[in-house]
Amino acid sequence: MQRKGGRRGDTGGRDAKAVERVLDELYGTPPSAFVARREERAAAARTDGRKEDARRIHAARRPTLAAWAANLLARSRPEETRRFLELGQALREAHRTLDAAGLKELSAQRRRIVAALSRQAAELAGEAGQPLSQAAQREVESTLRAVLADPDAAGQWAGARLEVSLTPPSAFPSDAAPTAPGRTAPEPAPGPKTPRTSPGTGTRTGAKDELAERRRKRREELDRAEREAERAGRRLREARAEQADARESLGTADDELARVRETVTAAEERLREAHEDRDRAERDRREAEERDRAAAHALTAAEREARASARRVDRLGGRAGSYDSFD
Repeated sequence: MQRKGGRRGDTGGRDAKAVERVLDELYGTPPSAFVARREERAAAARTDGRKEDARRIHAARRPTLAAWAANLLARSRPEETRRFLELGQALREAHRTLDAAGLKELSAQRRRIVAALSRQAAELAGEAGQPLSQAAQREVESTLRAVLADPDAAGQWAGARLEVSLTPPSAFPSDAAPTAPGRTAPEPAPGPKTPRTSPGTGTRTGAKDELAERRRKRREELDRAEREAERAGRRLREARAEQADARESLGTADDELARVRETVTAAEERLREAHEDRDRAERDRREAEERDRAAAHALTAAEREARASARRVDRLGGRAGSYDSFD
């Protein structure tokens, strides 16, 4: 029964904070040790009777090496993280307002800071005994660019619990000045107008418009294809991470099963030896019982013989006394 006064609620708050601390610890753990520590923490929660906490802990997925390095960077460099998130806000605002000058200046900062932070992530990973390959470092750079371009990605990285690396949206502008969404590139400024006397002028203008429209449609199709490719790549990375996590969990389960089987085999061997000891003890007892019965029969016979001997002695002694009286 729930007590009055909010004591149950306080306990729930403490439990929730405990789970968050465990999750923070897990995502700060190198991927090679993630699964073992996750199972250890989940088992501890189950032992304490916190089934929902155990479920949340067990549901945590092992991060890829690049995602873990990005998490490590966010945790280990809080001041640089804060400034980087502010740069992302400024870049996105410049994009929204089509501030070409501001975007050019911020983009230059972006290139320098992304390169510097990715190097820091690689150094931190190396210090933790998990060196990054060139491919993993490129994934870290991709994550950092995504953080600058996408506020959702920024929020995920700030939480330092990434499971896979992030991909920046293709719609984010390059270092060049942005153009308004959906517009084509500006055409060169036309020269002075000439009288509409030459034949075919209207046809040429219509052809230009048609070509521009086809270009616009191709760009839109390309954007859609790139976005779909990004989503597919993200799903692929997530699936690979999930498969790696599942394989490691399977390996852990196989090791545990082998250990239990060894324990069962040893117990069965001890049980077999115990059965043999019992059978020997039962045989010894039966033999002892037989000896006891034989000894009892021998004792009874000896007692009968002793009594008979005593009676004969008594009779013989009485006769001897009679003969003496005649003398």
